[in-house]
Amino acid sequence: MAVLNKIRQRSLILILIIALALFSFVLADLFKNSDALTSKSQNIVATINGKDISREDFLQKVETLQRQMGPNATNSQVMNQVWNQEVRQAIMETQYDALGITVEKDQMRDLLKTALASSPEFLNEAGLFDENKLNEYIANLKETSEAGYQSWINYEKQVANNALQQNYFNLVKAGLTGTLNEGELEHKLEGNKVDIKYVQVAYSKIPDSTVTVTKSEISSYINDHKKQFEVEASRDIRFVEFKEEASVQDETNIIKELTSYLNGRLVDETGRKDTIVAFSKVKNNADYVNHTAASDIKFDERFVFKNALPTAVADSIYKLNEGEVYGPYKDNGYFKLSKVVAVKQIPDSAKVRHILIPFIGAQSTSPEVTQTDAEAKVTADSLLAILKTDKSKFSEFVTEFSSDQGSVAKEGRYDWHPYNTMVPEFNAFEFEGKVGDLGVVKTVFGYHIIEIEGQKNKSKAIQVATIAREIEPSEETADKIFREASNFEINAGKGDFEALAIENKYTVKPVNGMKALDEAIPGIGNQRPIVRWAFEEESEVGDIKRFNITGGYVIAQLVAKHAKGLMSVEEATATVLPKIRKEKKAKLIRDRVSASNLDDLAKAENTSVRTATGISMKTPTISGAGREPLVVGTAFGLNEGETSGLIDGANGLYMVQVTKVTPAAELENYQAVANRVAQQKTSVVSSKLYNALKESAEIEDNRAKIQIQ
Repeated sequence: MAVLNKIRQRSLILILIIALALFSFVLADLFKNSDALTSKSQNIVATINGKDISREDFLQKVETLQRQMGPNATNSQVMNQVWNQEVRQAIMETQYDALGITVEKDQMRDLLKTALASSPEFLNEAGLFDENKLNEYIANLKETSEAGYQSWINYEKQVANNALQQNYFNLVKAGLTGTLNEGELEHKLEGNKVDIKYVQVAYSKIPDSTVTVTKSEISSYINDHKKQFEVEASRDIRFVEFKEEASVQDETNIIKELTSYLNGRLVDETGRKDTIVAFSKVKNNADYVNHTAASDIKFDERFVFKNALPTAVADSIYKLNEGEVYGPYKDNGYFKLSKVVAVKQIPDSAKVRHILIPFIGAQSTSPEVTQTDAEAKVTADSLLAILKTDKSKFSEFVTEFSSDQGSVAKEGRYDWHPYNTMVPEFNAFEFEGKVGDLGVVKTVFGYHIIEIEGQKNKSKAIQVATIAREIEPSEETADKIFREASNFEINAGKGDFEALAIENKYTVKPVNGMKALDEAIPGIGNQRPIVRWAFEEESEVGDIKRFNITGGYVIAQLVAKHAKGLMSVEEATATVLPKIRKEKKAKLIRDRVSASNLDDLAKAENTSVRTATGISMKTPTISGAGREPLVVGTAFGLNEGETSGLIDGANGLYMVQVTKVTPAAELENYQAVANRVAQQKTSVVSSKLYNALKESAEIEDNRAKIQIQ
């Protein structure tokens, strides 16, 4: 009993303990779910009509497309292309699901048959598509190559999606017809004509400076037309660029060094004195350029014509004799010293045919190549021996032996092409030999049996050896630029960014309206790190940061953050001001006009009565006034001889009088016009339907939030 009483006395405590335990359990579960939600949001690139696009899947597609597009495509360009593809697919799939449109197995086979009808690997001996070969191909892929099989699956999906989209568009087009009533209306819009007399009181007669527009009026206009002024979140920044450029002293030092090669010099290295021979006296020019002078551009043994030399110095170099040197001179970011090594008369173009015998390890060879280098050489020499006695076999050998598919169909022929088009060894044979020469040449592609069929326009060509030094900052200059950038970054953080820049004579460059997914920044190119920094939650207005860019540094300051929503008054002023000003001018004109006919209005406004004939509703343009749909529409609502009141047009206020009404000729049947109306409707389906679906879709774009690039 005593124990029971004690339990009763402490029941409140027990209840509290149990409640806290339950609460902690619920709280833990809540945190767990919260983490799951956060994790999900971090891994979803977008949600489109309820369908999630995962970060992993999206980035995998970006990586695949990046490989296909190559290094010239930026990451943002690739990402945006994948984004557009994913959005389109998700939007269209919503439509397919709603209508129950699918591609069945039989239809898929027909689609593949059509798509692969011209692929040789799927054709039988009669040149017809063979489904068994397709099945064998797919089964082989499935067994031997997981990546290849996945590529095939992706290809099938692409074919199916294209078919689904075409079916969907065809369904929409089938519902777009032109009725006889529409045909009759279209005919009248085109054929009904009016002639008018009119007076225009141009808005330009009232100077802009006399019409005051306040910020509150612009703000009201924005709120009354919200859809027109919706904007994405954006940022304004400004920056100062510090370029790592060679100083005048750096350039002087480069010129001094090149001059030492021009004249020769004595070099003292580790107590041993060596003489560097003057460039003009050197015999082994390739070794001198590549090793002694360690040129930034290696020796090129090919001959060149005058038009291949730098334009500014072409005359000076081209007229040099063998052994003479020109320079130093500046060209395309380098200081150069050029020597004419040899002079020849060379054709400017040639015509050849060849047979390419590849070997294992040569460039651009197919997996079927089985010959070693030595075996390929034997094959080439054997064929050459036969051709020297019987050139008629050349075409036959091209078909049987040549691996250059680009020329096989042309009997191995490369028609007239200019000097230096081919790889060096091939080029040397065809331009330095004679017409009719037949020989074997080894290149990176294999052994070529070449016959020179023609040469044109022999002229002077020169072999030039050039010692080049890139014009770049010295280590001392680079250190100086880094110190200047760092000092500006530190001091700007303590004071006024712009004032400090002006004081140091640095140029401040503003960038306004930068969007979260932008990549390019005017003046400095693709700079995603700067854009990402500007949109980070931790970045505050006034923050300053230094960024390393190609060829220097940027010190950037975040100037303003603009939330998603309506455009600010300042941003909208350029668009809204002319519209409000026009409305006010129209009111000023109305308030001062009391005339009720054209002559009185023309006299009062010191203008003239003008005429326009053959006006139609289809093309609402008035001769002498421009495009004025509202004015033309008003004219068509008047009877012949009737005069309108004042009309607010695009370019001024108008008063019009209809002088003649010419109705369109009646047709016995409007079916032809109705058919044209139907054709006009269906012709815009491909261009406008998807955009309409996209506009009405629910798209949640998280690309900027999860930093996928």
